[in-house]
Amino acid sequence: MALQWMILTYLVAAEAAIATLLTLPSPKLLKYRLVSLISLLLQPAIFIVPFSGFQLLDIYWKMEHRLMCTGETCTAAERDRYEKSMYKAQRNVILCISACLLYWCVYRICKYYKEIQSLEEVEKRYKDQ
Repeated sequence: MALQWMILTYLVAAEAAIATLLTLPSPKLLKYRLVSLISLLLQPAIFIVPFSGFQLLDIYWKMEHRLMCTGETCTAAERDRYEKSMYKAQRNVILCISACLLYWCVYRICKYYKEIQSLEEVEKRYKDQ
């Protein structure tokens, strides 16, 4: 069960690194090539969104069917185990949401740079005429 969360953690870290790399100032030629490379990688990386959605549904289902440990019948160890599982679930929800949000941010940054590039080409054509 922990493998899926490790994969999602590495994907979020990679998305954060890509978003940071895209927002750092760099020469135009390098930036355009980097944006075109990342745009090619974004299409197969869309699997992150349904994967995260599935994980969120899994967390929701587990939360609905989890035994509550709130009464006097629970021991201290059971209560600690319950609280630990709640914290893990909250951490995993944040991880899933950040994966989707970072994917969207990288997509919008790439689209923004492509629009800038096309506008610069149009401006260059008007200057040449």
